[in-house]
This record gives sequence, C-alpha cells and structure tokens, in this order.
Amino acid sequence: MNEEHLRRAIALAAEAREGGNPPFGSLLVGPDGSVLAEERNTSLTDDDITAHPELKLARWAARSLDAATAAGTTMYTSCEPCGMCAGALARSGIGNVVFALSGEQLNGLKTSGGFAAVPTDGPHLYDEAKVPVEGYYP
Repeated sequence: MNEEHLRRAIALAAEAREGGNPPFGSLLVGPDGSVLAEERNTSLTDDDITAHPELKLARWAARSLDAATAAGTTMYTSCEPCGMCAGALARSGIGNVVFALSGEQLNGLKTSGGFAAVPTDGPHLYDEAKVPVEGYYP
C-alpha cells in the first residue's frame, strides 16, 4: 500500500466535490509504480449515473492495457468500489484495489442512510434462459 497514491485518490475526491459531483476519486498505478491514469466522479456534471472513477478506469484499462500489464496494476481509490464498479473491475483485468473508506464507513457518514435496495424476482425459465449461454464460457 502506497500512502502517497491513496492520498492522491482522496485529493481527487475533493476535486470531484468541488466540481459539483459526489466526492470520489481514483488512480491507476502501473507495475513500475507510475501513475497511468486518474479519474474523478462526474456522475452529476456528465448526467451519467455510471460515471464513477473506478468504472471509468476499469474501462480505460480494458481498452488500453494488455492482460499482463493490467494484472500488474493497482487502483488506489478514495472509497471501496460499489457493486457496479466491483463487477467492472473483476472483468477489467486490474490486479489489485486499495481503498481508503470502506462502504460501511461511507454509509455511516451518510445522513440519509444510502440507497434503497431494488427488489428482484428470479430465477425463472432456466431451461430457456440457459440456451444462449451454454457453451459461451470456457
């Protein structure tokens, strides 16, 4: 863990808040320790609920880095990635994530208590739903 990189992620979060966005920031560090890319949350100014810095960096890494380089990277982020971002990170090939605030700590700082869970209902129609999926994954 590199405190300098983690402090930079926190500074990016402060910049996001100053710019009118939720206070989250992240940076991606290469295998050699150099900063490859930085992002701030821009979900309000971009009018895009997916404009989280972790997701933007996961997309960048998946497009821009070969698998071996991506596997050697570390993302430093001001807060533990949300479920959406965690899913993207798992698919991006990024090697490691280091965060400052945990999701639980973040929710403790929210006076509103956070987002309500979306009700779900399933699984259903397994025999039909498995047809397009079978054989796709090795």
